[in-house]
Amino acid sequence: MRRGGHEGNSERLVNRTVERYGVWLRSTVVLLCGALGLVWADEPDVPLASALLAPAVLACGVRLRALRRPLPLALLWALDAAVVLLMGLSQPVLGGEGANAMVEVAVGISVIAFQFEWATRPVAGAALAGAGVAACVLGDVLSSPAHDLDVVPLVRMLIQVGLARAGYLIVRARARSADRSAAVRAALRREADVAAARRATEREYLATLHDTASATLLMVSQGDGRDWSWLPPRARQDLEALSAMPGFETGSVDLAALLSCVPEGEGQARVRLTTHIEGPLAIPSGPGLAIFNGVREAVTNVSRHAGVREAELRAWSEAGNGVVVELSDAGRGFDPDSVPVRRRGISGSIIGRMRAVEGTASITSRPGAGTRVRWRWQDRGRVPQAGDGAGQATEVPGPADRTRAQHTAAVRFIRGQLLYGSQLVALLICLVWQFTISLRRLVTHQDVYHPAWAQTAAFVCLVAVAATGGAHLLRGRRIPPGVRGWCLGAVLAVSAVSAYTLPPNHSTGPADWAFGVVGWHALFLLADLRVRVYAAFLGAHIGINAAAVVWHGAPTAPEAAVLGIATVGSCGLQLAIGALMTHLLRDTAPAAGSAAAREEELRTRERIHEHLQSDHKERYRALTATTVPLLVGLGHGVLSPHDEEVRLRCGVEGARMRRLFAEGDAVADPLLNELRACVEVAEHQGVTVSLAVRGLPGEVPVEIRRELIDPVAVTLGRTRSAARVTVVWTPGAVRVSVVGVDCADDRTEAAAEPSHSPAADPLVSVVRTRRGESVWAEASWSRPAASGVALS
Repeated sequence: MRRGGHEGNSERLVNRTVERYGVWLRSTVVLLCGALGLVWADEPDVPLASALLAPAVLACGVRLRALRRPLPLALLWALDAAVVLLMGLSQPVLGGEGANAMVEVAVGISVIAFQFEWATRPVAGAALAGAGVAACVLGDVLSSPAHDLDVVPLVRMLIQVGLARAGYLIVRARARSADRSAAVRAALRREADVAAARRATEREYLATLHDTASATLLMVSQGDGRDWSWLPPRARQDLEALSAMPGFETGSVDLAALLSCVPEGEGQARVRLTTHIEGPLAIPSGPGLAIFNGVREAVTNVSRHAGVREAELRAWSEAGNGVVVELSDAGRGFDPDSVPVRRRGISGSIIGRMRAVEGTASITSRPGAGTRVRWRWQDRGRVPQAGDGAGQATEVPGPADRTRAQHTAAVRFIRGQLLYGSQLVALLICLVWQFTISLRRLVTHQDVYHPAWAQTAAFVCLVAVAATGGAHLLRGRRIPPGVRGWCLGAVLAVSAVSAYTLPPNHSTGPADWAFGVVGWHALFLLADLRVRVYAAFLGAHIGINAAAVVWHGAPTAPEAAVLGIATVGSCGLQLAIGALMTHLLRDTAPAAGSAAAREEELRTRERIHEHLQSDHKERYRALTATTVPLLVGLGHGVLSPHDEEVRLRCGVEGARMRRLFAEGDAVADPLLNELRACVEVAEHQGVTVSLAVRGLPGEVPVEIRRELIDPVAVTLGRTRSAARVTVVWTPGAVRVSVVGVDCADDRTEAAAEPSHSPAADPLVSVVRTRRGESVWAEASWSRPAASGVALS
């Protein structure tokens, strides 16, 4: 466990993998060596050998069982200690050179495995390694006739323990690095996803506001003498729509059932729908609601603008788990390219909603030829995006593709880090083993080799191989296939030269410096390939040495047994390490990537939920000053649409909403764009408005734009006949003023207060003056000196 923090997914899975690997490796070796020990023991010593080895085998079985059902750590440590103590002290009982070699192999691999089993508790692993080395040395002393102490096995075991611990630390460091990098990238993606979700929810909120409260209030503001029986239920429905928090639709819906509930309107505004729906049409709720709300707005547009009272609604499924919905009418039609950007019915409520759910919406219409609106959504990795006017479509990656791509990239990165760590470990073992144990054997037994220069040349060749591969690795480059092939050929040549220049009966013995180190060089070169490739190389290496032994003369059974034990102790351990590396790269890395993806998905959902709740509360709080009271009053009959003051207040709120909708437009002059949105509302109410702009426009923060335009929106909303709006840009200030002729008295303070900000910016000043029925209002903002605009 990391101090001061939690383990990352890669580190946690690496720890779990090496622990299980260590237990299985040690248990396999102990079981195999224990069985061989009983076979080789003299008949009178079999009961005593069984008494020593049976508890060790039983302890291994319990340790394997503990991988599924954890036991107390103290008990596990005691079982591990019992295994090595009993195995090490069994040498005097088993007797013979083969038994000593077998015990040395079993204990040697056990002390290596302890560094993996107890990787997160290094003190416990070191204590077990010390106990195993001490037991093995003591057993060797007691079993030798002269009770001499051979320090070579002791030193070799200590080197192996140190290399095992260092190897684990290197791999763990790379896993931690992968976790840290993955966490940074995940945090960036999370912030991007949260921002995208907030933008999508904001667009849906604006579309809902446009379709509900804005449309209702503007209809109230634009006329009297009509049937208002539809108004109270609609106002109450608008309140429910505004209080609902968008962005949390889950599950699936039947689109056919939704479309059957599309409102047709009331009274003279009713549109008779002829429906042809091939149901059921089960799709996720997000796209389903987007299509439903878009169809509802399109029906409203038919009622307002088409000049007909009939429309046809069709829906059907298409190949690829897709649905298509089409609404058509035979009305007056229009030119879609001529619709101003400030009109939200098409761009926001229809097209914008579908883009947010990775679908498409297209409008086909021309003057005098009716209108057709088509919605299409497909449940697949790549979905069509709205194309150009010719109806063409392009393919864009969907959320599933992006998720898979991110997961693949994360797995690839984790695998790269673990591969780099594994190669570093193999290179470290190569160099340490070659320049300690192998170099000592080569120097000590120079008089044994025939010829000696061949063994020395083979040693230098291995050094060159390690240097070549290490140079690529330390520079962060992969070993080219051609270089790897030549290096592997050189390693096999070293194996052959060493085997065939050794005298008879010296293979795998003290004079054979190459047999145990060749496999480590090959592991370094083949770490990124599957373990079967490495196993094939080890098979070739063992075959070369076996052929050399036979070439010198067929070994006796005891000699063959010793050779077999040495082969298991060196090549078997190397193959096990290769299998561990393959498991880390092929299994642990994908598992770590999947676990990280699941955790990140939960974090992202929680973060999105938190921000969406906060945003929803803030938006609803902004509406509670004026819009909500108006809708409540209209919905419960407290406010009458026949009252001029109510209609004026509705007009003011409608202008404010239109300005809010214009905030997201990508235009060169946002201030003028938002002013024009307010002017259009006034013109729809019959007010003649002139707009003049002086100076060169500059950048104005959105909060400042709201405070500059709000007095204009209030004055325009209460003007009955004509108004003049002026915008003046100077290097030091921006002034927005309005003069309203025949302006109604402001009988409510709430109507004149901005609904979006609790306090005015200190750099914005607002002045209002009334003379008779004319009102002059001006809002000015003191610009920073660096803005640098000038009068034209």
